[in-house]
Amino acid sequence: QVLMNMRIALLLLSVCSETVFCFSHGKVEVACGDMTPQHDSDPSTKHPPFNIIADKSQFSPGDEIKVTLSMASSEGKHYFKGFLIEARNAGDLNEIVGSFKLISPDISQLLKCDNKEGSAVSHTSDSHKTEVQVIWVAPSDSPSSVQFLVTVARGYKEFWVKIPGPVVSQNGAAPPPQTTFGGSIGAQTTTSTILSHSFTSEGCGGRKSCLRDPEGCDPQNDTTCHFLSFSALGSNVMFELSGPAEGYVSFALSQDKWMGNDDVYLCIRDTDRVDIKAAYVSGRTHPIISSQNILKGIAWRLSDGVIQCSFRRDIHLPPENLNRFDLDQMYYLFMAHGRAEDGRTHRHDHQPIISTYRAAITGPPEDLTGSRSPLLIKYHGAFMLIAWTSTVSAGVIMARYFKPDWPERNILGQKVWFQLHRMLMTITVLLTLVGFVLPFMYRGGWSKRAGIHPYLGCVVMALAVIQPVMALFRPAPDFRVPEILAVCVFKHCHNQAVCFHDLVVTIFLGIHQQALSLPAPWSTGVLAFLVVWFVLADLVLEVHRRGFLPIGQ
Repeated sequence: QVLMNMRIALLLLSVCSETVFCFSHGKVEVACGDMTPQHDSDPSTKHPPFNIIADKSQFSPGDEIKVTLSMASSEGKHYFKGFLIEARNAGDLNEIVGSFKLISPDISQLLKCDNKEGSAVSHTSDSHKTEVQVIWVAPSDSPSSVQFLVTVARGYKEFWVKIPGPVVSQNGAAPPPQTTFGGSIGAQTTTSTILSHSFTSEGCGGRKSCLRDPEGCDPQNDTTCHFLSFSALGSNVMFELSGPAEGYVSFALSQDKWMGNDDVYLCIRDTDRVDIKAAYVSGRTHPIISSQNILKGIAWRLSDGVIQCSFRRDIHLPPENLNRFDLDQMYYLFMAHGRAEDGRTHRHDHQPIISTYRAAITGPPEDLTGSRSPLLIKYHGAFMLIAWTSTVSAGVIMARYFKPDWPERNILGQKVWFQLHRMLMTITVLLTLVGFVLPFMYRGGWSKRAGIHPYLGCVVMALAVIQPVMALFRPAPDFRVPEILAVCVFKHCHNQAVCFHDLVVTIFLGIHQQALSLPAPWSTGVLAFLVVWFVLADLVLEVHRRGFLPIGQ
């Protein structure tokens, strides 16, 4: 048990570390274009405390120029962690120019940007650094002037984007005007306002489409209401999102009911304000925040633990806005909420609310329905619950206690107790088999977030299949078998496996899975009652069988 707890702790630690440090390994090709870290926050507007120096001001094709990034000597916090260095055409800063060589491969590495090997340099870890040097090699087709741009991160929420470095020119070319150091910060920001009043469900299905949980709730007077509304306004769509959460509320547009390749929008609480971000997820991963400013009319509100935000978005966006869906299509809607720390989101606390069917975002208003529990997982839970708290219990009692009471009665050539026992246990195996397959169909494979439940489920499935196999090889009652074989194999092994199932440990763990979304704690109480009922019934019948408790006499 201790070893298992240690393994779980290490797993959680690794997951949390991956979430917090994100791209600490420096493989930041995803940021090659806009040079913006995926840090769920805006870059610092303070003057960059760094020096960027080139050892030459002029070059010829094939020349090498040493570029140095270092801390400004007057800066008290004397380190940085991450960096990204690129060389751009000074006349067109969207064009990456030339390639780099490494001087310190222990702290720097080459990246492939714009399909050019070695066209950028980044960090290899989040260790503290005070200086990094690289060599830039001028290409044969170099433009007349080249400018070095640098993104530097000191921490998750403290970073500077596209700091303009020195401009170098080809021999004989007139140098362009120098850019003021630290004057260009790449990411755009949008002014937000504070909502004067709460959202309301008035107009749902008439003026706007709504998705709510609990069904029919009103965010204006119910602080437990998770609420999403949207309505078309000319060439825009207006979204309203509300819900109780410690860190963030979010919704996503999806082509299916699976998480992955979705258009996501997050309202993240940051102390006493709310940051509203567009993002996307490529799988069951942390959302990647978009560097493009696509949201308009941003407003937010914090009250009684409820996060509310609203914004407008164009129905159609320019092609450069990758992973953004056009809003004139039909999508499944996801609503989720969870914790956030220093503006960084963690995995949602509960199973997301998923709309029952696709909704037309710009279509006629409708009052949508949804569920936190997928239908396949509901069937999985129902089949397993019926099998291991009903049919198996009745089958065991039938074989253990009714055998002597119905010694001569027969059905289809077999004794009554045996026919009923076989029927009930066959139903148990079939229900278990179907229930076992359903989660794999839903997840599309093995679930890494379900704890020990799926492992115990595999054990249950194996033992459930073994039982009828052992029963098939059990000899006839009049066949003489060595006593030790009869006791060990056909009595204890067959029955002890069934007793293990009766403990329903796996079901106790399963009812707390997010995908089932069962109300606690009464769901645990109901299952405990069923187990106690079976144990008491078994005890009473055992006492009666031994003659200590006459029943019906």
